[in-house]
Amino acid sequence: MTARLLAILSAAVLLAGCEIPGVYPDPKTVAREADAKATGGGCRHALRALEDCYTLNPKAPRAAIFAGWREMDQYMRENKIEGVQAVIPVPKAETTEESVASTPEGRSERRSARGS
Repeated sequence: MTARLLAILSAAVLLAGCEIPGVYPDPKTVAREADAKATGGGCRHALRALEDCYTLNPKAPRAAIFAGWREMDQYMRENKIEGVQAVIPVPKAETTEESVASTPEGRSERRSARGS
């Protein structure tokens, strides 16, 4: 009886220290969800619409973005916190050969460049 009890207890102690694959969530997934949640909170604080936040972060899970946005909204309302207007500078459009070719002036310039 004692040997049997000792064997059961030692097996329980050995298994308690093991990491069994598939039991715990993947750490990368957990980190990705937390990052998306923080992004949603940041978007709410920056007074961005939820759809804008989805557009700016296409790879982030939408459910996590929404959860973070909603939590930050509730927090800001409870504590009467005003948001900060986010200003994203619009990148200047670079002139490429394709954009030049799409304009009527660009077509004539392009043709004259070939003909010379």
